[in-house]
Amino acid sequence: MIKRIALFASAALLGTSLLMALRLPVSDEFPVEIVKFKAYAGNPLFKGTGDPQTWDEKIRERGYILREGNKYYMWYTGYTKATGNDMKYLGLATSDDGLKWTRYPKNPIHTSLWIEDMCVLKDGNTYYMFAESKDDIAHLLTSTDRIHWKDQGAIDIRLKDGSPISKGPYGTPTVWKEQGTWYLFYERNDAAVWLATSKDLKTWTNVQDEPVLDAGPEKYDAFAVAFNKIIQYKGLYYAYYHASAFKDWREWTMNVAVSKDLVHWKKYEGNPIAGNDSSSGFPVFDGKQWRFYTMHPDVRVYFPEK
Repeated sequence: MIKRIALFASAALLGTSLLMALRLPVSDEFPVEIVKFKAYAGNPLFKGTGDPQTWDEKIRERGYILREGNKYYMWYTGYTKATGNDMKYLGLATSDDGLKWTRYPKNPIHTSLWIEDMCVLKDGNTYYMFAESKDDIAHLLTSTDRIHWKDQGAIDIRLKDGSPISKGPYGTPTVWKEQGTWYLFYERNDAAVWLATSKDLKTWTNVQDEPVLDAGPEKYDAFAVAFNKIIQYKGLYYAYYHASAFKDWREWTMNVAVSKDLVHWKKYEGNPIAGNDSSSGFPVFDGKQWRFYTMHPDVRVYFPEK
C-alpha cells in the first residue's frame, strides 16, 4: 500500500556481506535483462482523466497487467478527489501492444467493494484477483471473463499453528502458484513481507511466523517493503517490491530480490532498479523480453537496456 504520492529515493547499494553469501556470480543471479531498464520515451502511457466529474479522475496504487495471446489487460484503481467520496473502484483497460491503452467503455467494472493493489492470476478458466480492500484487508475475487468479478470475501490467514493472525491490516497481496500450492505474500503496515500457503484458497497458513523479507538494513528500504510480483526466470524466483527509506513514506523505490525456494530472499546489490518518476512496478513478458511497468501515480513502461 502507498498512501502518499510516489516518488523515488536516490539509489543505494546493499552491503557486500550479502554478496559473499551468494554462490553464483551476481551477473548470473541477477541477469541484466531483468534488472536494468530504461524509460520509454512515450511515458506516461496511461493516467487519470483529470476530470473531477469522472470516477477515475486519479489512479493509484498497484494496478496489474496480464498479457494473454497478443493482447494486454490492465486492471487499475480509480478515484475522485470529491469531498466525502473516498471509494476506490476497479477499472479495466486493454491494449494490443502494451503501449496504447483503451478504457473499457462500461468502467468501473466493480463498485460494491473498495479495490486497490490487485494481483491477477489465471488458473484454468478462472481469473483470481487478490486485492487490498478498505482498511488494508486483502480479499479474493474471481471472474471468468476479466470483467465481472465476484467477491469471495476477506482472505483467512492463519499462523503456523493454525490460529488466526492478530487483528490489523494485511495487504498488497502477491500470489504465485506451483504444483497445486498457492503462495500468498502479504505485508502488514508495509513493515515486512510474510508468506502463507493454501491448497483450497479458503485457509492460508504461514510458512513461518517471521517475515520472509524484512525492511532494511540499507537505507533505501529501511521503513517499508511490499511485494508487487513474483516471476521465475532461469530456475530462480524474483520478487519485485516497492520500498521506502523514509518513516513518513514520502518517497518510494522499486527493487528486486532473488530466491531458490520462495522463502529465503536476497536483495539485489543494485537496488533501486528503476527511475524516479513512478512506483508499484513489476515485469511483464511481451513474448520476446521482460518489460517493466510502474503503476503509480500513472502508468509507465521501461525496456531492458541493450
